[in-house]
Amino acid sequence: MNMPIHDRIVILDTETTGLDPAEGHRIIEIGCVEMVRRRHTARSFHQYLHPDREVDAGAVEIHGITNEFLADKPRFAEVAEAFIEFVRGAELIIHNAPFDVGFINHELARLGGDWGQLEDHCTITDSLVLARKMHPGQRNSLDALCKRYQIDNSGRELHGALLDARILAEVYLAMTGGQKSLSLGMTSEVQGNPGADTAIRRLPADRPPLPVIQPDPEELQAHGAYLKVLAGGGEMPNW
Repeated sequence: MNMPIHDRIVILDTETTGLDPAEGHRIIEIGCVEMVRRRHTARSFHQYLHPDREVDAGAVEIHGITNEFLADKPRFAEVAEAFIEFVRGAELIIHNAPFDVGFINHELARLGGDWGQLEDHCTITDSLVLARKMHPGQRNSLDALCKRYQIDNSGRELHGALLDARILAEVYLAMTGGQKSLSLGMTSEVQGNPGADTAIRRLPADRPPLPVIQPDPEELQAHGAYLKVLAGGGEMPNW
């Protein structure tokens, strides 16, 4: 598949009071991490939110965020401008995007029509759709993808928006280019275990072909002379 390449990517996740904004459920946590040219910038946006309603008991079991914890947190209206400014112009990567986008657009609509929708401020890529195309017929939850790409998610006992965004960032890098770490160098775990990073990294089958640069006559002549040296039948050319 042909995937757009953006210099700036924001990985986003949310936690909510329940499953459906149409039933009055609200966002209680937003977590975003930023990457520029596929490198983590250390910039992030993270905010817990007061939802002005009770959090469903079933939701608390998933993310562990209680009504008591949210009692002194700001409302979405208080952080909306900072949030939109953070994602503006970026490509948003969201796992199961319709869920999070639906909730965010519901919050924006509550603020009035001037805010528009999330899609008016950035582009959106659903990493779940991407994963299903790459791994048809397989489980493509975030946990399943972590296992498939050997990404450590051992700290994910409960869902959390910022934690899940960070994990999804690593999953997305692995899915779209084989890069398994947000860091520039090898992790200490890999340095101490040479076999820890040897998994096969599959690239999309329909990725754009790599450019082929043909040698000019002078380069061909130099190459031929070097092959003679290797075969023991010539002198090293003076390059």
